[in-house]
Formats: sequence, C-alpha cells, structure tokens
Amino acid sequence: MTTFGYQTAKRLGSRGTLGLIVLQPDETIEHDFRRLIPTDDVTLYVSRIPSATEVTGDTLAQMRHDLPSAAALMPRGLNFDVVGYGCTSGTSVIGTDAIADLVQQGVPTKAVTEPVSALIAACDALKISRIGFLSPYIAEVSAALRATLAENGVTSPVFGSFDEAVEAKVARIDGESVIAAAKALAAKGGIDALFLSCTNLRTLDVIKPIEAATGLPVLSSNLVLAWHMARLSGLRLVGNWGALSRV
Repeated sequence: MTTFGYQTAKRLGSRGTLGLIVLQPDETIEHDFRRLIPTDDVTLYVSRIPSATEVTGDTLAQMRHDLPSAAALMPRGLNFDVVGYGCTSGTSVIGTDAIADLVQQGVPTKAVTEPVSALIAACDALKISRIGFLSPYIAEVSAALRATLAENGVTSPVFGSFDEAVEAKVARIDGESVIAAAKALAAKGGIDALFLSCTNLRTLDVIKPIEAATGLPVLSSNLVLAWHMARLSGLRLVGNWGALSRV
C-alpha cells in the first residue's frame, strides 16, 4: 500500500450551515428548499423523523419523543446557524419552545425555528394580522394550529380545508386545486393575506399566480420556514417568491 499526504480545504458552508428535520412521509419540502436556499458556500443538512402516514393530534404529539434523536443524526462537529423543524401542525401540538429545547438536545445550533414561528415572523414583517387559512388536513389538526396562531396575534377569520388525513394524498393535491381553493377563500374578504399550510402540500409554484389573481400576499409553510431560516442565518432566499421576497 502507498500512503499519500493531503492538504485540507476550508469547510463547506462557511457562509451558512443550516439543518432541516423532515417528516418521514414528506415528499415536498426538500424539493422546495433546493429552490429556495442559496447554495453558494451555504450547506443544508437534512435529517428525517419518524411520523405516521395519517395526521392526527396523537400522531403529531408522538414526534416529541423522536425530535432529539432525529436532530442528533445531523453531522457531528458542526455548529449550525439554524435548524428548522419541518412540520406546521406538529409545532402547534408540541409547542415552539418545546421544539427548540428538543432540537438543541440533539444538535448544537444558534437558533431553531419551525413554520409557526416563521409564519408569525413573516406576518410581522408584512404587517399582517388576518389570514385566509387553507389546510389540507382534518378539522382537529387545523383547529389546534389556528388557535396557536391566534394566541400570537394572527387570526384566521376565513378558513378552508381539503379535509385529508393521509400524507401521500396531501402530496398529490395539484396546483390548480390549491389555486381554486385559495381564490375562493380570498373572495370571502376581510383578510390581509392567504396562508397555504403544510410542508407536504405543493405550494411554491402557485404563490405568485394566487397573488396576481387575488391582490393579496400569499405565504406557505415551506416559503416562510426557508425565509425565516435564511433571515436567522444572515442570508436571503434565491428567486422571487412574491410579497415575502421583498422584505
């Protein structure tokens, strides 16, 4: 055997080191994040957390026990700028403070966020307090999330749902269905913006068409989460994704 010497290069991600904890059945969020997060000397590491194929309050609560071990699967020896937990409804069940604590038990990171804190931050940046809320999920899950938002000053006087509990079906809801539902909610009036909930729902490509059709800012779980993670890391998103890209 011949042994060779080597030199070391600077570490990857010197501009930003980000982590993302993704639900096991989620088919959408990683695809979206590849389009949203800058890649120029920025790294995004992904871990999966076990979660049920059907979404209920009980299955969401179960992730409380698995978050530290999922976070601990991130590469060792790195100090993360921010780690995001990619579940909107799970955050409302577990709680934002608890999620931050559980993630930091598993990985060293300066900040932790999730779609709920990210949405509240985005609404604050856009001066939004009343949203039209579109969810794919059953009423039990949606009610808990809406209550959490209301406690933080973001009400949802207009609400609609696809009333679906199976994650694989949520990931197949097409863009035209989302656009039609969002336009119907906007037509009810009395709101400042539209929110498309769920990291597994395909929303990224319908944000600008819905904004153009309704004249309202449109936010989605994946958009606000990526935006908040970028902001906490001193970065900006790639591309123009409507009103949130301008703040």
